[in-house]
Amino acid sequence: MAHSPKITIIGAGGFVFPFRLVGDLLSFPALRGATLSLMDLDAGRLDRVATATRELVAHHGLPTVVEQTTDRREALRDADFVIITFQVGGVESYRHDVEIPRRYGVDQTVGDTVGPGGVFRFLRSVRAYQDIAADALKLCPDAQFINYANPMAMATAYLNALGLRTVGLCHSVQGTTRMLARTLGVPYDEVSYRCAGINHQAWVLEFRHGQEDLYPRLREVMTERHRRGRAAADLVPDGGDHSEEALAASNYEGGNEQVRTTLMNHFGYFETESSHHASEYVPYFRKDAETVLEYIPERWDYYEICAAHDEQGDVDEQLERLRADLSPSVEYGASIVNAVVTGVPAVVYGNVPNAGRVITNLPDDACVEVACLVDANGVQPTSVGDLPPQLAAINRTNVNVQTLAVRAALTGDVEHVHHAVAMDPLTSAHCTLEQIRAMTDELLAAHAALLPDALLSGTSRPALVG
Repeated sequence: MAHSPKITIIGAGGFVFPFRLVGDLLSFPALRGATLSLMDLDAGRLDRVATATRELVAHHGLPTVVEQTTDRREALRDADFVIITFQVGGVESYRHDVEIPRRYGVDQTVGDTVGPGGVFRFLRSVRAYQDIAADALKLCPDAQFINYANPMAMATAYLNALGLRTVGLCHSVQGTTRMLARTLGVPYDEVSYRCAGINHQAWVLEFRHGQEDLYPRLREVMTERHRRGRAAADLVPDGGDHSEEALAASNYEGGNEQVRTTLMNHFGYFETESSHHASEYVPYFRKDAETVLEYIPERWDYYEICAAHDEQGDVDEQLERLRADLSPSVEYGASIVNAVVTGVPAVVYGNVPNAGRVITNLPDDACVEVACLVDANGVQPTSVGDLPPQLAAINRTNVNVQTLAVRAALTGDVEHVHHAVAMDPLTSAHCTLEQIRAMTDELLAAHAALLPDALLSGTSRPALVG
């Protein structure tokens, strides 16, 4: 790239994570001459992050230009990279996502990427995505979009469908493979692995230390832990770190991985999302309070964590760390920007459209998570071929939900919202179709102010009685 890049972060006022991305970007020497355009609708929250960013830039004596704006068009104008980190509706809307389904027996420990909570977090973001796309296609049509917003698969698929070249990024592959390396006592930089699937339900297809296949030992160790029901303290990160990065790490390292171990023992492979969250994607582990307790003895409730966050304290803590050590986190976003700008290749795990069948036994309209090569040519997904058939089958149960929700957004057909929620494995394990329709109607009413007009103007068929 011949010029200094303009890197826009939309949703820059979010707690901790956008500022951590700023630190990642500035940790690469080639990006320190960039313009960082920080945009958020909330001027107060934006100012907190922009002030910390300027303090960080000044502390390290960097030439970075820092812009802050509440004007989306100004932020997008001539951007080379656009990073999306926002959540529409905030914690108050999130509360509806978890509390309404819970009244119907659907207990989501996270509820932001799958199930009724994931569907509605996506749908209330659709208007914002439409506005961003309309502006970006005029103001920065060649920009590389990087999506960190959940629900990852739905949001990334929809942004691509709107014509934005988008890769979705998560930290589940990095978090899980690091946890497995620690569990087996193997240096992480000596491990090689291959993962593929969908976000939060990708599969560790290979896990090796040199020529050694680590899977036999992994199965032995994790099965023994499952048998003993070891306490969560075994793998919890040291210290009282409450940053988003540490919260994410603790989600992957709860110590008790009975859900993922059970899935591995029955389907053959370890998956890349914590047992807490993974339990939402399948119908086996959250049938009732007793079953949940059997597989997940320590509750981890992401809504409660988000509601209790000290946003200013989190940013201040990150700032002090980055003053002392301006080094990158495990996130892939800055690595992508650096690879495109410098041409120096990097490999990341990204969420990309399955067009052309990157994973050949998942649908074309799925959004899949696979290894991607990144260089001056952009993000290039690697071909996986077929997943083991049992793994593709599990993935398809969630792809069904994701593609129906995206179809609802693209067509404005509210019936596809009902279809998406009805196809969710956990929801369908607890509710009749009539109950699912009633629950979905409640969620539609609760989020009405934020939903696309087309979905609100549609007529939902009434639930049958009896």
